[in-house]
Amino acid sequence: GCFPSYNKANLKDTVSMARLLTALDVDFGIMGPDEWCSGDLPCTAVGEEGLFNMLHEHNSRQFADRSFNEILVGDPHAYNALHKEYPRLGTAYPVSHYTQFFEERIPELSKQMKKRLDLKVTYHDACCLGRRNGVYEPPRALLETIPGVKLVEMSRNKGNALCCGGGGGAMWLDSYIWERTRTPLPILRVQEAAKTGADVLAVSCPLEIPRFEDAVKTAGLEGRLRVREVSHMLAEAMGLVGSV
Repeated sequence: GCFPSYNKANLKDTVSMARLLTALDVDFGIMGPDEWCSGDLPCTAVGEEGLFNMLHEHNSRQFADRSFNEILVGDPHAYNALHKEYPRLGTAYPVSHYTQFFEERIPELSKQMKKRLDLKVTYHDACCLGRRNGVYEPPRALLETIPGVKLVEMSRNKGNALCCGGGGGAMWLDSYIWERTRTPLPILRVQEAAKTGADVLAVSCPLEIPRFEDAVKTAGLEGRLRVREVSHMLAEAMGLVGSV
């Protein structure tokens, strides 16, 4: 996925996922510079079908040149593209979002937990995992595996969760939303998270990290609420990475 691979703010979470895979003795590789954008966000979400077809053709050729059993992604948008959109164009591979992949390995993960995090955590359902693909339980199951974590729900969750404001072309609607509500979607969402009394707003989509971190600052919630990736929290509890 684009954000986990190229955005500096997300690299620590990509490293966390690689260390989790290594700790579980998973044989994995990456495509490196041969990987292009999956096309979900700029293409299928806003209707640029021609560009999507080009990206699909390139990535499909790269997959065909490699030997693997499953595609693992860190970005829900890439998951949606590979799970739903690529098959309709003739490219179908087994694909999992990392939360699904690691949920199947919770017994192995549990044995390697070394550190209590002692945090009250609320989880934000990414649209491309939740409403678009029905993946709600894996991220929650992983968070509840971490020693010391108490999971609490926001008033709007799962199928009723509020969008972070960054996906599906919504990032280009900020001014439209501001004119009508005076409160952008990411600010509304971090305010909902703060009302739960949570220390951490946990996410499983790399686009949500910058959206929500900026919203926390704008909403005056710095020092009260942190935004963290589920993968990094798992890796920290297993002693694979430091705290942030």
